[in-house]
Amino acid sequence: MKNNQFARLKPNLKTKIAELKQINFLNQSSLSLTDPIQLWRELVVKAFPQAKTAAVQTTKLASLAATETETLLDFTKNHPITSTAFYNVALQLLDFIADTDFSLNNPLEFCEKTQLPCQKQITDCSSVISAWYDLLNTQNKQGQLLLDRLAGDGYFANWKQPVTRPLFFNGKAQPIFDTTKLQRETVYVETELDTDLDGKLDLVKVDLIRPAETANALKVPVLFTASPYNQGTNEADAEKLMHKMSVPLQHKQTGIEDLTSDDGAKSTTNVAPISREISDTTKSAQETFTGEFSYRLNDYFLARGFAVVYSAGIGTKDSDGLRTCGSIAETIAAKNVIEWLIGDRPAFVSRNSTQAITAWWSNGAVAMTGKSYLGTLATAVATTGVTGLKTIIAEAAISNWYDYYRDHGLVVAPGGFPGEDADVLAQECFSRKQTGGDYLKIKETAQQQLAAITIGQDRNSGNYNYFWDQRNYLKDMQHIKADVILVHGLNDWNVKLRNVYNTWQKLQALPIQKKLILHQGQHIYINNLRSLDFTDMMNLWLSHELYGLNNQAEQVLPSVLVQDNITPEKWLTTNRWQSSNQALPTLNLAPNELKVGKVSTSKAHFNDQLSPEKFEKYQHNLTSWQHDLLTNGSPLENHRLLFKTKPSNHKISLRGVPQVTLKVAVNQNCGLLSLMLVDYGVARRLQESPSVLSFRGIQLGYNWQEENAVDFKLDAQPSPWKMITKGHLNLQNRQHPWQVDELNPNTYYSLTTELQPMFYQLPAGHQLGLIIYATDFGMTVQGNQNLEYSFELENCHLNLPGCQFENAFS
Repeated sequence: MKNNQFARLKPNLKTKIAELKQINFLNQSSLSLTDPIQLWRELVVKAFPQAKTAAVQTTKLASLAATETETLLDFTKNHPITSTAFYNVALQLLDFIADTDFSLNNPLEFCEKTQLPCQKQITDCSSVISAWYDLLNTQNKQGQLLLDRLAGDGYFANWKQPVTRPLFFNGKAQPIFDTTKLQRETVYVETELDTDLDGKLDLVKVDLIRPAETANALKVPVLFTASPYNQGTNEADAEKLMHKMSVPLQHKQTGIEDLTSDDGAKSTTNVAPISREISDTTKSAQETFTGEFSYRLNDYFLARGFAVVYSAGIGTKDSDGLRTCGSIAETIAAKNVIEWLIGDRPAFVSRNSTQAITAWWSNGAVAMTGKSYLGTLATAVATTGVTGLKTIIAEAAISNWYDYYRDHGLVVAPGGFPGEDADVLAQECFSRKQTGGDYLKIKETAQQQLAAITIGQDRNSGNYNYFWDQRNYLKDMQHIKADVILVHGLNDWNVKLRNVYNTWQKLQALPIQKKLILHQGQHIYINNLRSLDFTDMMNLWLSHELYGLNNQAEQVLPSVLVQDNITPEKWLTTNRWQSSNQALPTLNLAPNELKVGKVSTSKAHFNDQLSPEKFEKYQHNLTSWQHDLLTNGSPLENHRLLFKTKPSNHKISLRGVPQVTLKVAVNQNCGLLSLMLVDYGVARRLQESPSVLSFRGIQLGYNWQEENAVDFKLDAQPSPWKMITKGHLNLQNRQHPWQVDELNPNTYYSLTTELQPMFYQLPAGHQLGLIIYATDFGMTVQGNQNLEYSFELENCHLNLPGCQFENAFS
């Protein structure tokens, strides 16, 4: 285990005393003590909120070992305090096991090894107070702060005093709110849209959860998660709509797309939609709900004085409108929810009511949270600059839908979902269909809208067009006023890294606070990773952003935080993603080799067409295909080119966007290329999915939700290689994804293309490999055509921005 805490503040002794008094660990009586051993004993007793009597408290003290031979109970009767005894007890309070996890002879050694904070000298009451404060803000074996663990055991519940405002400790909101009394209400926000063309402004259903304490004039901030999946999905309909991947690549007509022309996917009407009349206004909702889509980070904040709002948006069950998959209409619908939360837009108590209801309990400060489509909508809404949106925490978010479903003029599936496209996702999220009577009213309009999306996405060409341009949030990022936290997996091939990289680059020019966290996972949440205090970081951030707490969150949290891909539970901090070195070191392509320096004239060839038996095998077994693609002497030997460096002399940091320059010809008038960068070297590598370390080991509050503690482990067995990144290209789109150029058979063309961004440490002794191939069975179309590709290698190069490897491969 390694302790990585980036949200822990380090105040002076005066502040520590004041905060410990605020949470009742210190009072005038304890502060008057002069014996540090007595003070320590009183503090430890308070760490057992379950113990209601002196007899039980004595038992708890006797359950802790202070030395190899004495319990804490006995030690405090016979000895002065020592740092060894203090941290023996501290580690047990943090759920570490004596003589298993650490030695009672030397607990400080364990603290240093695991990066747990400790004081080497504890001799007086001041040092006891200081060390105890730090201990409460230290993560335990499950990755949870000790104070949060004590809160889950009932520490704050024992106060039995009314909650009138949030409580902050070490810059973070504490779980003092009664989650058994949370208020659950449903309202219907009127949007500025009429996407179903019924002549009335669309209403969207909003489910909200707020602390009961808001009834007593407390106003709280809001975490808003816009989730199109919130009201259910149409899995069967989406499956039927999936597109075939086993289709041939087609020759495209040359030209440049007109990005200003209408693609037919926009619904219009000559009748201005009608806003509902308001008969009266109330503070009392008429509808509630029991189950809800639940995001554990939101649940964590419900115990800390925040409200949570979920809305699935237009075209979902119990809402009006139609799904449009990433269009401006979906952005506006989510923006309108925020406008209601700050008092700028009406909502109604039911879908057919004229009685309005206000968000009277909201303090007008909103954050948007969520992963994937949820984080995408957070990003999209931020580009509107809407008032009240203070920050977003966008995890695995799309910044340009073209980069989700396409790549450089090619139809490219998101990893794990071959055949999905914008129309499939729109149909999957169109949960309004599940209410039969409601669906009958808009069935024909919905079918027309879906057909328009299918036409607009232009799956036949894969070009960037008007449809995709309207779903490109990068164009509007200059309007962002909210502070931004971006989170993304370095092994996420669903929402690929180009999305977060381009967002991050755009944000650099904006006068806002921005943070980036890159982890080694796939398309996952990371709020329960043991090796990173992610929830504490978000607590520090949101306490500042939404409650206005002066806790220096902007300075304390690192600008860029990256999980190392070699050493488990290691996190790296930096100020930027791409290296500050703007040079483009070049590796040249020679037969089977990547070289520094000049290469001789030579050519290389491969054919993409496989035997029917091999083709069918790889279609149904992606693991086998990737193994053969990356392995020397495999059945794919003549169907791809593989270039490797010599083993590296030292570790190399690969950061940013790899560029590949090629001079290539193909024997027909169409062609595609796929390129993969690979780490070759036998090693145990980090798994891409975290493992459960402690089942339900994290408590989110008293008698509240629980979460598994997880983290990334090394594979049990070594592997010979690891894909770093890859990219794809239609040879007719070699200049721009919106520009189609002619491709004459057997004619060499020069081009430069980019792979997906990376942040990777290549270990010493490993080789860097570049694979050039065509059909990617996990992502591209699979035509199995007789396409012969030829390369003039002396004009082919791999450029790695910012890398230093002049002497690495000698």
